[in-house]
Amino acid sequence: MALEQRLDQYRLPASWHPGAPLLLQFLWFCFGAPLLSSRCLPGSVWRAWLLCLFGAHIGSGCNIKPGIRVKFPWRLQVGESCWLAEDAWLDNLAPITLGDRVCLSQGVYLCTGNHNFRSSNFDLVVGSINIGADAWIAARAVLAPGTEIGPGAVVALGSFVSGSVPAGMIVRGNPAVVVGKR
Repeated sequence: MALEQRLDQYRLPASWHPGAPLLLQFLWFCFGAPLLSSRCLPGSVWRAWLLCLFGAHIGSGCNIKPGIRVKFPWRLQVGESCWLAEDAWLDNLAPITLGDRVCLSQGVYLCTGNHNFRSSNFDLVVGSINIGADAWIAARAVLAPGTEIGPGAVVALGSFVSGSVPAGMIVRGNPAVVVGKR
């Protein structure tokens, strides 16, 4: 018999917290997040400023495109000269760290939270994502909680990564496997 999901009994773990005071969360979700993702307002510098205003650490020379979504800016650290493309979704229940010159292409999904599928209470499981300098996460790629991408690595179009990608390697597929060296 399959495990019964008791979604009515789901509770956030006592050990997990959004990481910011309630007022900051309110201001981000009501004003900051809609502004950041707006497609009507061009420009990148003000997006970096907005993220920093809400606690992110954004290096100089970053290009942040319209349509980007960030769950909790106070859990985001971005290095120098990074590109964050349209429709990238940084779902950061846990910290996300990008090294210098990282490229997140269109529609990338960085997921730091999931649920324990063996628990009837659907327990929350979180893990940070770290992407090394000069890595490229190609369009529509998905990174799972706890993923580490080595410096200079490439995650190919539409790939799914859970775990580690060694420095300088190219991975492709679902699940992603090493297909070559950059």
